[in-house]
Amino acid sequence: MSVSDLAIVAALIFAWGAVSARLERFDVTAPIIFVLAGLVLTHGPLGVLGFAPSHEEVKVLAEVTLVLVLFSDASRVSLPDLRSDLGLYLRLLGIGLPLTIGLGMLLALALFGGISIWLALLIGAALAPTDAALGAGVMLNRAVPSRVRRLLNVESGLNDGIATPFVLVAVAGAGTAAHESMTGPGGAVAELALGLLIGAVVGGAGGWLVRVARRRDWIAEGFAGAALLGLAVCAYASAVALHGNGFIAAFTGGLAFASTAGRRGQPLVPFVEETGAVVSLLVWLAFGAIAVAPVLEHLSWQLVVYALLSLTVIRMAPVALALAGTRLGWATTAFVGWFGPRGLASVVFALLALEDLDEKTASPAAAVITATVLLSVLAHGVSAEPLARRFGAASAQAASHRDADGLPEMSTRRLFRRPAAPGAGPAPDRVADEV
Repeated sequence: MSVSDLAIVAALIFAWGAVSARLERFDVTAPIIFVLAGLVLTHGPLGVLGFAPSHEEVKVLAEVTLVLVLFSDASRVSLPDLRSDLGLYLRLLGIGLPLTIGLGMLLALALFGGISIWLALLIGAALAPTDAALGAGVMLNRAVPSRVRRLLNVESGLNDGIATPFVLVAVAGAGTAAHESMTGPGGAVAELALGLLIGAVVGGAGGWLVRVARRRDWIAEGFAGAALLGLAVCAYASAVALHGNGFIAAFTGGLAFASTAGRRGQPLVPFVEETGAVVSLLVWLAFGAIAVAPVLEHLSWQLVVYALLSLTVIRMAPVALALAGTRLGWATTAFVGWFGPRGLASVVFALLALEDLDEKTASPAAAVITATVLLSVLAHGVSAEPLARRFGAASAQAASHRDADGLPEMSTRRLFRRPAAPGAGPAPDRVADEV
C-alpha cells in the first residue's frame, strides 16, 4: 500500500468516525459504507486506490478481526445467564446449525449444475455461521430484550467454530482423496475439544491474573486494554499452534476471562471491542476491493436465488424447527431467524478455500459465498435498527403476558407494526432488564 493509499484509507476511517452516528440514523452501517468504498475507490472512474491486497493478507485481517469480536462478545456474557438458557443454545447449535448446513448443501447441488458434493458442502458450511456484528443495531439496542440479544450473541460466537470442521472436510474432499483422509470426524471433534480446553485455560488464567493485578494496582491503566488484547490473540494462537480450533478458543477464552476476572475485568473489554471494530473496517474495505467486482461481473440468477434463500428459508426454517416447543412465540422465533447475518466467518472460510485449493476449483464456491455475504451486509444492515425498534416495542406491549420461559408471547404481525409512541410503554432499558 502506497503512502497516498494509506492517507485515503485513514481519511475514510476518520470520516466514518466523525459522522457515524448521523449515518446510522438512516440505517447506513459501517460494513455498507466500507464495502461500497472498496468497490468504488478501486474500480471505474473513481478508482483512486491502487492497492490490491492478496487473499492471504485479507484472510489474516479477517481472522484477527473475528478473534477480537468473538473474545470481546464472550467477555460480556454472564455464565449464570448462559447456563439458564443452555437448552436454547443446544437447540440452535445442535439442531438448527446442522440443518442449515444440510439445506445449504442441497440447495447448492440443485441450483449449480456440475458442482461437486464437496463444494456444495463447503458452501453450506461456510454460510451457516452468523455474525452478530453485522446486526449491531440489534445487539446494541436495549429495547430488544436482553435474553434475545444474548441468544443471538452466543449462537454467533459458537457456530463458526462448530462449522469449521465441516469446512475443513469439504476443502479436503474438494482437493485430493489423500488429503481428505487426514481430516475426519475424530480429528474435527478433537479440534473442538482442544479449542475449548485451551481457551478455558488461557482465558481463565488471564482473568485471574487481571483480577489480582488490578486489586493490587499492578496494571498501568494506559496498558490494561492492551493486556486483554494480547490475551485474546494468545488464546487463538495457542489453540492453532496445538492443532485446536482457534475461533472456539477465542470465544471460550472470553467466557473464562469474564468468569474469573469478574467486574474488575469489564473496563478492559471496550479496548478490544474498539480495536476489532477498526480492523473490521479494513476487512470490509478489502472485501469490496477484491471480491465484489468479480461477482457482479458474473452475476447469474442462480447466485441471486441462492443468496436470497440462504438468508431466509435456509436460515429461518431450521431456527423455527430448532425452537419449536420452546414457547418463545412466533415473533421472537422469526426475529432470531432473520438476524443471522453472514459476515467475517464466511469471508474467512471463502479465503481459506481459495488458499488451499486452486482458484479454478474454489471460484464457484467463493462466488456464492461472496454474493450471499454482500446481500447480507445490505439487507441486515438496513433492517437492523427498524426491526429492533418494532420488536422492542412489541416486547414492551406484551410484557404483561409472559410465558413460563420468561419471554413474552406475541404475534408475528405485531413485530412489523410501527413502534409505539414515546412514553406509551416501559422505558427500553427497563424492558431489556426485565426480560
